[in-house]
Amino acid sequence: MSSKDTPAIRQSKGGVQSVERAFGLLECIANSAGSATLSHIAADVNLPLPTIHRLLNTLVNLGVVRQLPDRGYALGPGLVRLGDIAGSQLGAVARPYLRELVAELGESANVATMDGDMVVYVDQVASERQMRMFTEVGRRAHMHATGVGKAILAGLEFEQVRHIAATAGMPTPTEYSIGTIEDLEAELGRIRERGYAIDEQEQELGVRCFAMAIPDSPVPLAISVSGPISRVDQSFADRAVPLLKDAAARISAEMQSGR
Repeated sequence: MSSKDTPAIRQSKGGVQSVERAFGLLECIANSAGSATLSHIAADVNLPLPTIHRLLNTLVNLGVVRQLPDRGYALGPGLVRLGDIAGSQLGAVARPYLRELVAELGESANVATMDGDMVVYVDQVASERQMRMFTEVGRRAHMHATGVGKAILAGLEFEQVRHIAATAGMPTPTEYSIGTIEDLEAELGRIRERGYAIDEQEQELGVRCFAMAIPDSPVPLAISVSGPISRVDQSFADRAVPLLKDAAARISAEMQSGR
């Protein structure tokens, strides 16, 4: 991201410049998968170095940024509580739509967001069927091996995808998991073409998932439906994909109206 594309650095009408600049630094670090060097930050936000130092020192003192041993900067523990609250709020917005998906499709529905270089599940409505998928809210997973993670990755820039893969690694939980950046990039191309992601037993054997990113979301966000491959087949996909698209559009609209 270049400095001219960093919206938090631009001073909005009636805004407080120092606050906007501080949030610009946080956004820069977040966009670098949670950590960034001083030189990277300086190039990205296009502010005088003394100003950057002053803002970073303040953020470090507040605990929302921490300085790394290599003199780089990472998001700090002070953001965890805020992140937990924000995550629960994201889940609250999506929950009615997850319930509708479960009612229509009979399988578990999830909403997840990006957490550094991983994906974290912020809410789930479980299926009432005896054999069902259950994902613990708060669980973090590798983005390349989940439907929601791949749906989010498909909306990111090429360089950021590579950075995430290099930082988090690309473990293969099953024999179907994607294990190379080349295969991941090819998969993301297919996701962009069709508009949704498929977890084809990549996270857990016997489980298939269809996922879709929330358009124009204030943070990277995706919803999904998942279940046993015996039930979640092509016929299921034909019903699920339009419902996911509709739910994603309505969640997006509600988030836009709440800004």
